[in-house]
Amino acid sequence: MSIRPLKHVTPQIDSSAFADEECIIIGDVHIGADSSIWPYSVVRGDVNHIRIGHSTSIQDGSILHVTHKSAHNPEGHPLIIGDQVTVGHRTILHGCTIGNRVLIGMGSTIMDDVVVDDDVMIAANSLVTPGKRLVSGFLYAGSPARQKRPLTNEELSSLTYMANNYVNLKNQYLAQDNS
Repeated sequence: MSIRPLKHVTPQIDSSAFADEECIIIGDVHIGADSSIWPYSVVRGDVNHIRIGHSTSIQDGSILHVTHKSAHNPEGHPLIIGDQVTVGHRTILHGCTIGNRVLIGMGSTIMDDVVVDDDVMIAANSLVTPGKRLVSGFLYAGSPARQKRPLTNEELSSLTYMANNYVNLKNQYLAQDNS
């Protein structure tokens, strides 16, 4: 794994988290307990900060980035990802806020200033355009993404199940690395 400080700021990764040796983590990034960053993912907190909660999985080939601060946008757009979030393979998250217990399907793109509330599913290959808010309890799909239907109780339960599954998997990888 390549952990790169930038401007004297070194990424902070909880000791229980897993960052694959083939990922890159740069700058002002905090990764919470039991989270995982999988192969070929890039987490680039170079012009703003990235915060990833606990038990969150960033799967293979994902790109996480931010928007810089400017006169037009004094705070820029940091990237905030909550707890128990499952980010599918080859996803782009850019300057958005993701709540807790969210599934983001493979190949999706979530753009600047988007807010995804807790307990949301986003279908694979969805595009969430800038400034949108995805409210709790629904499935969103499409390009651009639109609210499709309420989540079932089984789907809501699966959000925690998926997150816990990736915690168990990262523990297997960590155990193997320590053997």
